[in-house]
Amino acid sequence: MSRLPLVLVSPDIEAKGKEFGDLAISLSENYQRALIEAGVIPVVMPATRSPEVISEAVRHCDGVVLTGGDDVDPRLYANGLPTDVQQTVEVTPDGGGRDFRELTLVNEAFRQRKALLGICRGHQLINVALGGTLIADIGRQMPGALEHRCMDRRDHVVHEVRLTPASILSKITGRKRLSVNSTHHQALGRVASLLQVTATSADGIVESTELRTSVAGTLPFFLTVQFHPERLADRYAEHRAIFREFARACATNHQNYL
Repeated sequence: MSRLPLVLVSPDIEAKGKEFGDLAISLSENYQRALIEAGVIPVVMPATRSPEVISEAVRHCDGVVLTGGDDVDPRLYANGLPTDVQQTVEVTPDGGGRDFRELTLVNEAFRQRKALLGICRGHQLINVALGGTLIADIGRQMPGALEHRCMDRRDHVVHEVRLTPASILSKITGRKRLSVNSTHHQALGRVASLLQVTATSADGIVESTELRTSVAGTLPFFLTVQFHPERLADRYAEHRAIFREFARACATNHQNYL
């Protein structure tokens, strides 16, 4: 039997582990469960700044997943933020290591033509990597917006998003509207020129992107979502379908390299 495709998953960074006093990597079990159930084996990306190691890790895998976590450093997309907005930003505790690593991961995924899935922070980081910007705090910069940071209901659907007809997400889920969870206070601002918006919430927040038609064949799979389908995949077939379609693309990519 041929081996299952391997998927490189970028973990979160914790300031202090439970056992040791140094930085620790952290990955929710939900990501692993959703990916394994979809038919791929998740491999956690080491916490390294080495471009050579990152490139080699991507080469050994058939797809890349960028996960949720702390905020992207605003210096990567803004010249400066108002003080009240800056105070809401919680960047990763490793001095920008995760940002650097994931920017490199995005570059390598495109260079090596690997399937790419971005979730929450990953959705935002990919937009920044491709030249877009972020809304640093929805509450302060978009008065009247929905409450998007529903931390007490992170495993439950809290609002709907409208899907663009014929978009990848609409085809995958078979829906025109999708009920999603929401645990973020940042969002996409200016959308990168390579991307097109394919889902929005009622207040206009970008909930999903895919590559523009002119570059859609660049990767075997590309999708970013602002919500967390891995927290809903055990109960909702439409969210489970996201991982299955990603896994299908990884399997096809894997067979092409055998």
